[in-house]
Amino acid sequence: MRVYLVIVDETEEALVALQFAARRAAKTGGSLHLLALVPSQPFNAFAGVQATIEEEARARAETLVTAAAGNLLSQGAKMPVIAVRMGEDVKVVRQYLKEHPEVSALVLGAAKEGGPGPLVAHFTGAGIGQMSCPVFVIPGTLDPAAIERLS
Repeated sequence: MRVYLVIVDETEEALVALQFAARRAAKTGGSLHLLALVPSQPFNAFAGVQATIEEEARARAETLVTAAAGNLLSQGAKMPVIAVRMGEDVKVVRQYLKEHPEVSALVLGAAKEGGPGPLVAHFTGAGIGQMSCPVFVIPGTLDPAAIERLS
């Protein structure tokens, strides 16, 4: 069974990547893993304040990824595996892929305008040679009809 890992955040391109991966999984009998990344917070001398900031960021990420999973379920998709991880985005994704060798593709979204984000830049640039699976970069300009046709 094919397993597609999608990095979920609040951007439009992440939503397009999620829609593509969901359609691809449905058509191939595969499943989804949804990963929300929580950036590490800069050191704060007041530990209580830093813990509160980190907890709020984690709660936002959990809400985002849970809502994305709920949306998929409402469209008839299988329940995805949900994960929220804190740390440097590239390192977290690499670690997740090591822990989950069943992942058959990393699905990333590319913004409609501007340069690639840090994950797209890394995983399609210098980091691609060390990947354990293919990387799909989904253009943020795709509409639902194009997603259906290309998935």
